Amino acid sequence: MKKILVVAAGLCLLNNVVFAQINESDTTRFQLRANLTGNYQQGNVTVTTIKSRLDFWYAPVSDWVFKSQNSSLYQSFYKKKADNDIFSRNYFYYKPHNKIYPFAIAYVSANYRRKIDLRCFAGAGVTYQLLQQQKNVLKLSASTVYEATTFTQRTFNYAEYDGSDKISLWRATLYVAGWNYLLQHHLRLYYDAYWQPAFNNSNNYRTQFDVGIDFPVWKGLSVTALYSFTHEHVVVTNIQQEDKILTFGLGYNLKIKQQ
Repeated sequence: MKKILVVAAGLCLLNNVVFAQINESDTTRFQLRANLTGNYQQGNVTVTTIKSRLDFWYAPVSDWVFKSQNSSLYQSFYKKKADNDIFSRNYFYYKPHNKIYPFAIAYVSANYRRKIDLRCFAGAGVTYQLLQQQKNVLKLSASTVYEATTFTQRTFNYAEYDGSDKISLWRATLYVAGWNYLLQHHLRLYYDAYWQPAFNNSNNYRTQFDVGIDFPVWKGLSVTALYSFTHEHVVVTNIQQEDKILTFGLGYNLKIKQQ
């Protein structure tokens, strides 16, 4: 019998965008959510997976909030790299306690599986809070960003982009997010979705939606699960447009109140 070694370092929920986890309109001064997981299996199957996520926001003064969401994923099968991704999402909000408030955004990412060497975009927008209650939150956002992406290849599923490894353009973003506490605050259902079309080409768009649950168990620790769907319409040749993933595990949340 072949020897099989499995080392598991925790369980967590991390992958793709989980905007509903930290609410910039909260009255806390500092909030943090951290996750780390790893898996190594050897024998009939050789797999290595390392995932991490760190989300936090900080309110240095009452009217300004900085929020940062950062994740990484490394994965290999039979010692062949399958994923080596990073994603950093950063926001500045002005008076996020208001019904309507503006924000600035800056994203940096890389996606090995989708052949994206580096993607950066920055811009500004506005958020409208349809609901801001203790048990129910629902927000709508709209923004405009300038995006620059460098790929590792020069051929795409739309030939108009062939011949260059860079695509730069302006995008609009329409975004909705919300969460609801159920079962007397023993379960939280959260969800978000966005659509990002290019201004100059109707074929160049991406969309994503997430649906998840949090089940608190002890002092900031919760059992959590998330289903994510992503679609990127313009991709490198032979790369699929859609990805779906279901993740589950543990999360930890820390809050420090305003003084």
